Amino acid sequence: MRVFVTGATGFIGTELVKELIGSGHQVRGLTRSDAGVEQLKVVGAEVHRGNLQDLDSLRSGATGMDAVVNLAFNHDDFSKFAQNAKDEIQAIEALGSVLESGKLLVVTSGVGPGAPGQVRKESDPATDSSAMPRRPEQAAQAVAAKGVHLAIVRLPQVHDTRKQGLVTRLIQIAREKGISAYVGDGTNRWAAAPLKDVAHLYRLAVESSGPGVTTYHAVQEEGVPLRDIAETVGKGLKVPVVSIPAEKAVEHFGMFFGHAASQDMPGSSEWTRKTLGWEPTGPGMIEDLTNMKYF
Repeated sequence: MRVFVTGATGFIGTELVKELIGSGHQVRGLTRSDAGVEQLKVVGAEVHRGNLQDLDSLRSGATGMDAVVNLAFNHDDFSKFAQNAKDEIQAIEALGSVLESGKLLVVTSGVGPGAPGQVRKESDPATDSSAMPRRPEQAAQAVAAKGVHLAIVRLPQVHDTRKQGLVTRLIQIAREKGISAYVGDGTNRWAAAPLKDVAHLYRLAVESSGPGVTTYHAVQEEGVPLRDIAETVGKGLKVPVVSIPAEKAVEHFGMFFGHAASQDMPGSSEWTRKTLGWEPTGPGMIEDLTNMKYF
């Protein structure tokens, strides 16, 4: 298959491009930098220059492809999160506009929170919260309506010993403030999965997704308690571990992370595993957090 990957030199994209090429697929990767050009050339991918805001580059990159995987999202500046979410929606619309009926669009979403105590399943609808402006699933539904096959991959906290999704920002906050904090009793959970297993799931989704809309959960661990995460980070940074009352969460973590750090976001991947034959084998989040270099 000919596959166009946005975010091709990013955290997940780097692994996915290698996985796809290793399985015999032809990959065209989007990059905005000279370093990205060299990275893609080394692994044998076709280079396509552009970025998430350059909609013409997205349309030309997706033209003639059998599948498009949208992994690009600007995580660098959370003060512009709402604008970044808007850019993502426009990118999905642009990519979908040039895909022919019967071709595949793979979009990236998040497991997100469910009802209190509920473990999110693949059959659950997309989350819809004013605190979370990202709407990739909703944007992609319009693309599916014109006959394009749609696969939604909901991510948990994706980790290795370098990055860990939202936990990476929690580590930065702990380093800046000199304490590793959790909210309340810290029993709220975040689903997690190791990087290489997540990249493998994307490849299986590219190869296996059929007509209509299919939702997958890239979840290895159903839920890791935030207190366990904070305690592991505290040991790594050699800083105290403390509980923050819910009403002080935004003050400590900031607007976005104050909300996220209070959320219970467990997820199940039972259906995904059965459907794709996906069996993650990598380390758990706490193991990766324990083995990362904090200094």
